Amino acid sequence: MNPKQVKNLLVAQIKLVSANAKSFCVDSEKNFSRKRKLTMEKIIAGIIGMGSGSITNELVDFFNDSSETPTSSAFCQQRCKVSVEAFETVFRLFSKKLFDSFKADLPILAVDGSKIQIPTDPTDADSFFPGTNGQKPYNMVHLNALYDIKHQLYLDAVIQKAKFENEDVALTEMVDRSPLHNALLMADRGYESYNNLSHIQEKGWYFLFRIKDGPTGIKQGLILPDASSYDVNIELNLTRKQTNEVKELLKDKNHYKFISTTKVFDYLPIKNRKSEPTSFYKLSFRIVRFPLSEDTYETIITNLPSEKYPPGEIKKLYASRWGIETSFRDLKYTMGMLDFHSKKVECIQQEIYAHLTMYNFAEMITSHVVIKKKQRKYIYRANFSVAAHMCRKFYRGITSPPDLETIISRNLVPIRPDRHRDRYQSARIFRGFLYRVA
Repeated sequence: MNPKQVKNLLVAQIKLVSANAKSFCVDSEKNFSRKRKLTMEKIIAGIIGMGSGSITNELVDFFNDSSETPTSSAFCQQRCKVSVEAFETVFRLFSKKLFDSFKADLPILAVDGSKIQIPTDPTDADSFFPGTNGQKPYNMVHLNALYDIKHQLYLDAVIQKAKFENEDVALTEMVDRSPLHNALLMADRGYESYNNLSHIQEKGWYFLFRIKDGPTGIKQGLILPDASSYDVNIELNLTRKQTNEVKELLKDKNHYKFISTTKVFDYLPIKNRKSEPTSFYKLSFRIVRFPLSEDTYETIITNLPSEKYPPGEIKKLYASRWGIETSFRDLKYTMGMLDFHSKKVECIQQEIYAHLTMYNFAEMITSHVVIKKKQRKYIYRANFSVAAHMCRKFYRGITSPPDLETIISRNLVPIRPDRHRDRYQSARIFRGFLYRVA
């Protein structure tokens, strides 16, 4: 798919949503009922193309330095009339169209979450934290994303306000509504739960989750080999009932497991009376433990067949999950998802979906740029920072092919797969609206 086709595809999804404006307005009776310069189509297209500059500068660029450029005040008033669902719909439609253009026997997906600090707004109680021990107050939202590892595209996302953050709910929501009939889903230890695994199994997908290696979690209660490495098949029958007959069955810990009524499990009734037949849910998986180094080990739970996916292949697959971590870095710092143009949480959610859309737009174009192979120490790839900048200019109509591909192919960075750095976490302070780049 060449750059013009990708751009036409995105514009088509924006037009499709804008044509049904009444369904994506905050007030369907009043909003966009009159003809204005800033239509819903221009609002959506403008926000998707925004960088980290001030609203005025972004509008001047979007309207190509025209004297008809609307004021930032007019833009802010109009954008508040557009619902978050409009941007979410554009993102999901565009992502599906891109993914449908690929042919893959087994799509490899990853799910993960990332916290995003947003401008302080005490009026939004669901995302506001007053701060303690001298800490300044702040607002926070949580982005949950479903990511295609092979093609480096975001397929789905759920944004939650920090006080209602629940990665398990977001995962099951994205899995249940996905149009894919077959896929492999990978996740880190935070998603370890029988309910998540069951939703994936019911979808007909494969799962590959890292689980806790200690005495807690899914491993607790299972009878596993007393060895540093192993690959064990388990068939668990889950139940919420605790009659004397069931208690005898529960002694076979590798085949029967009791699920407390306090734990979420969507495929068993919360109450199972003694007079009713005992309900069981069958969950089949493997527990695979392998070494990472001389003194560290990883434990994986998966339902991939052992004949085709031995421990060595499982190790390689899980290592590829790191792609979603690096994509979050590009999404925040390269695409500018940390610099918003509003204090209202709903407007910020608009921009998050807009940045996800622009990320997919830039990644799709960049991945199809031909990089000439030369005799070098490392394999080289396109510098995504430069590529994203050029793709945003192409989206705005400032540049066009073949100049677009030429500049991207000339700005390269080496791929160093064995390079490791310590991961440091530090608090990031919100950068105020008066200190944006010109």
